[in-house]
Order: sequence, then C-alpha cells, then structure tokens
Amino acid sequence: MLQSRNDNRKHRKIRIRKKISGTSARPRLVVFRSNLHIYAQIIDDTAGKSLAQASTLALAKTEAGLRCNKEGAARVGKEIARMAKEKNITKVVFDRNGYLYHGRIKAVADGAREAGLEF
Repeated sequence: MLQSRNDNRKHRKIRIRKKISGTSARPRLVVFRSNLHIYAQIIDDTAGKSLAQASTLALAKTEAGLRCNKEGAARVGKEIARMAKEKNITKVVFDRNGYLYHGRIKAVADGAREAGLEF
C-alpha cells in the first residue's frame, strides 16, 4: 500500500519519539516544517510544557525579507537558542520530527549550535 510522504514522515516520527524524550535538564528541541514557514519549540516532556518557541512567521513581523529558506531557518535556530539562554537552558535533545537531517532542518540545528546550544 502506497502512502503519502507525510504519512511516512509520521511513522518515522513515532519511531524517533520512542527513543527521544525531553527532561528538565535536557529539554527537547523539536522542528516543524511547512511549505510556508518553519517552527521550532523547546519542550519539557516531564512537565508537559513548551519552554520557548520561534518561527519564521513570528520573526517575519520584525524582520523584513525573512523567508522559509535555509537563511530563515538558521535565523530561527539562532532565535530559539537566544530564548533558551534567557531561561538558562544550554543543553537540548534535537528532535527532527521525522524529517531528514538535511536542508532547512540542518540549518535550524546549525544556527542553534552557532548561537550556543549543545546537542
């Protein structure tokens, strides 16, 4: 039975989430990619709370010309790392959410690493 790309991604997501969980010491940095925007959240799974979030949608309101490409994704990574540092979070677990570690997803990770997050 053929499935869509998104269905296959959701199966990969389930497989990844069995192994990855965010704690208060190392919360989970999760990335979601849509056609128009890219979103990143830092989540503490033990408390069930979202600690910080950033997206190209929110950043586009303050920065003109921000698009959902590698540069925009790197900017989201830097912004989520800045927010994490404000809350004294230095180490996270990266959850690629079933996406391949390539392109915009890798750009978010590289931007967050460049801004000081460890994972």
